[in-house]
Amino acid sequence: MQGRDILEIDLLAPLGPKYASLELALGRRIEAVERRGKFLLMPLSGGLELVAHLGMTGVLAQDAPSERAASHVRVRVGLSGGAPNVLYFLDPRRFGRFLVVKRGEYAGLPTLAALGPEPLSDGFTVAAFQSALQRSHMSVKSYLLSQRPVAGVGNIYADEALWRAAVHPLTPASALTPEQATRLHHAVREVLSAAVASQGTTLSDYRTVLGKQGEYARQLAAYGRAGQPCPRCGTTMQRLVVGQRGTSYCPTCQAAPKGKP
Repeated sequence: MQGRDILEIDLLAPLGPKYASLELALGRRIEAVERRGKFLLMPLSGGLELVAHLGMTGVLAQDAPSERAASHVRVRVGLSGGAPNVLYFLDPRRFGRFLVVKRGEYAGLPTLAALGPEPLSDGFTVAAFQSALQRSHMSVKSYLLSQRPVAGVGNIYADEALWRAAVHPLTPASALTPEQATRLHHAVREVLSAAVASQGTTLSDYRTVLGKQGEYARQLAAYGRAGQPCPRCGTTMQRLVVGQRGTSYCPTCQAAPKGKP
């Protein structure tokens, strides 16, 4: 996509502000393809930026969708250059975003504006992470999902990191000890490094831009394993809901904080 001009852009359904100002992308060149947290950022010529977020089930694909998936195409982008020269944005549950903004102006995208450091960057240090945790009384899982202490940790990887670090998901972020914060910092990096190497996690809809499935599901130790034995100690894994998100954990390895069941 980088270096190609946007020759055509079709919004296939009126989807409101999450798909705003796309017509401004016409005739612009895609100068780069970058990522920030879960957002894809494509700086365009003329000081604009195309921002995409896959939501829970979105797919950005170069190949034409199957007949079954065609009804989920929300945006079709025609590009200059040789094949593949069409980009499809599929968003079955309509949780995604695909819009044009002035470059770097994210007032309408508060999650993007408030993202913490990238988890595999030099800026994500133990000290910075511990300092961020101390500022929040939210449960540590909810705080991870807020994207503020570190960018890019979703529901699956939060469960995996908390299990690796032996931290209960309902522990208040500010109550983590320095040792727990250090373990969690390392666990976030380990989980996301492994997930990137495996091209992500496909449980149902997720596909890479080349249409392939992510293979990290084979390595999951916690997420979705409620009712199964803990890979570390053999205790039956349990499930609870944290911030409206299903959460799997080991009641032995991840002891509940005081006052929590």
